[in-house]
Amino acid sequence: MILDDILARTRADLAARMRARPLRAVEDAARAAPPPRGFARALRRPGQVTCIAEFKRRSPSAGWIRQGAEPAATAAAYAGAGAAALSVLTDGPFFGGGLADLGAARAAAAAIPILRKDFMVDRYQVAEARAAGADAILIIVAALGDGDIAALLAAAAEFGVGALVEAHDESEVRRAVALGAPVVGVNNRDLRTFTMDRELAVRLRPLVPPDRVMVAESGIRDAADVRRLGAAGIDAVLVGETLMRAPDPAAALRELLA
Repeated sequence: MILDDILARTRADLAARMRARPLRAVEDAARAAPPPRGFARALRRPGQVTCIAEFKRRSPSAGWIRQGAEPAATAAAYAGAGAAALSVLTDGPFFGGGLADLGAARAAAAAIPILRKDFMVDRYQVAEARAAGADAILIIVAALGDGDIAALLAAAAEFGVGALVEAHDESEVRRAVALGAPVVGVNNRDLRTFTMDRELAVRLRPLVPPDRVMVAESGIRDAADVRRLGAAGIDAVLVGETLMRAPDPAAALRELLA
């Protein structure tokens, strides 16, 4: 399973980072970081579907998408084109990213919040994200037990960062809601098989209470998709590959939000 391979590598890399830099030092850096930008608040605009525009160079399913892409230039372009927030892949082995990309994107992205998109398994990564400038983290329900998710949500609250809690089926959405996720994402792509169901977020929308923000992820290709999701009551979309493959990602984002 691809997800299992990624998690195994994530844990090994994390162990090496923890040996090199103690948790206490990372926590101190996180608490000294500039104030976070509100993530959930940025995504909810009544009557409008907002976009988390994603920076990623490659993925396990697609290979290289935009090799050599620069995070600062891409983030500035996304911000100027109307992104409500940015997502930055910080996994190196599978997605070609790193924490330095996150810092560069945040510095270039005006005042919009930045999501660290990675495979979070430990409090250390939450503090590490905030120290690097993240305003929110990704929590993948399929990768964790309820106790682990609760611990990550508590760490996010402690360090002042938002959380996008990502689900892939009805059971996972119910778990995310029960654990108090303020922003619930439904990924139309199954991370275990990488199969796509472009109607999944629409079908699962009724399970997310109206006081939570709901994000649809993966398989969003054009403005018609955005309108369809908005009509179903979805608050925001997360779009990466469609934008990163476009000759002009900013122009592609403007067309998507038209």
